[in-house]
Amino acid sequence: MGTGDAGGFPGDGEGPVREIELSPFWVDRLAVSNSRFAEFAEDTGYATEAERFGWSFVFAGLLADDFPSTAAVAEAPWWRQVFGADWRHPEGPGSSVALRMEHPVIHVSHNDALVFCEWAGLRLPTEAEWEYAARGGLVQKRYAWGDELCPGGEHRCNIWQGTFPTSNEGADGYVGTAPVDAFAPNGHGLHNVAGNVWEWCADWFHPTWHVTASRRDPAGPPAGAARVMRGGSYLCHRSYCDRYRVASRSSNTPDSSTGNLGFRCARDDG
Repeated sequence: MGTGDAGGFPGDGEGPVREIELSPFWVDRLAVSNSRFAEFAEDTGYATEAERFGWSFVFAGLLADDFPSTAAVAEAPWWRQVFGADWRHPEGPGSSVALRMEHPVIHVSHNDALVFCEWAGLRLPTEAEWEYAARGGLVQKRYAWGDELCPGGEHRCNIWQGTFPTSNEGADGYVGTAPVDAFAPNGHGLHNVAGNVWEWCADWFHPTWHVTASRRDPAGPPAGAARVMRGGSYLCHRSYCDRYRVASRSSNTPDSSTGNLGFRCARDDG
């Protein structure tokens, strides 16, 4: 687990490379889709935090040219605060998931994901479980399929091609989210563990906790300010964020929601 790759981000705590041991577990082949989340919402009447807050963060490049002016994040102005944006309306009022039911659900917080998991009788994977599953049986490879990003010129994931954040060529076939089963699966049968949407993990984030943590079923610290996210998204680009590498990690506060953040589920074996 982990990497000593020179392309990593020191503050993320990707290293050191370490051997771990995991108890048997199951993990979903696919991220939770809009159709699956809709079944949950209809059955429970649950309103996500974005729905209750009344807004979420949307990538500016997906908004219409005549979209009303909205507040931007100072450090990342491509993120816009859009009132009315939620999982049903991913780009705000007037948008819909009707034609994206098999795309990953987005605008869901870590707290929302936990409620879904409880309803489904599942749980979020730990960070260690996520990385083991994402590696697909390969050892210390840069990506879930090997060391080359586009082997033979073939795109293997949904990330940004072009000049971020102004021009996405969409050479991989998508400029926003892709279906949850897009692209070939990895060696364990999982789709889209690189790119498409970030995926929540169970652990609290810490940049160095894992250095001295147990090597048997490791987990994050008992508390923290942010939860681990893994896998990168359709907005990742090597010029500023190549976190679609399999060892990459990032974090966000548990109540945060964005247009590139979803989750997949896991459960114990037996």
